[in-house]
Amino acid sequence: MDTPCTASLPRMAWVGARGRDLHRPHARGRKRAAGFTLLEMMVVLVIAGLLVSLTALTMTRNPRTDLNEEAQRLALLFESAGDEAQVRARPIAWQPSESGFRFDVRTEDGWRPLRDDLLGPRHWEGGVTGVAINYPGSDAQPGRIVFGTEAIDVPVRITLFSAAGSATIVGTGNGRYEVH
Repeated sequence: MDTPCTASLPRMAWVGARGRDLHRPHARGRKRAAGFTLLEMMVVLVIAGLLVSLTALTMTRNPRTDLNEEAQRLALLFESAGDEAQVRARPIAWQPSESGFRFDVRTEDGWRPLRDDLLGPRHWEGGVTGVAINYPGSDAQPGRIVFGTEAIDVPVRITLFSAAGSATIVGTGNGRYEVH
């Protein structure tokens, strides 16, 4: 690939501006092409795969945590239902079912389901498979909890069951509920 002006010169005589022969590789060795080698790419892909798999493992939820979160939500709903019963001056009842639970309000015609956003019917979350309601000092197994119109109420224990175990919500009778 000699240019026309250098074609007549002997090959060894054509020297670049810095005094190097432009036809031979540099004395120090060839320059390496820019980019990654196959080995480097494989290492990066293995590391990325490990990070993705670790992220997927940490994103799976613990069933025990889910049950405790459901118990916490329910405890807060109980407190809200007690407050709502006082504001409405009408008793409100909580009733569990196989698939979820609902809150009912006492009217002149009997118990009617509440349909608002906060106390409307809900499905169980957290893998709840069963519920037990227990009033300390009583042998009865009631099917519902009634929140009266007074601030002071009867202490109650509600136990939620799931495949991961159980969580108990304790109502102290003063309108507050704690998860144990």
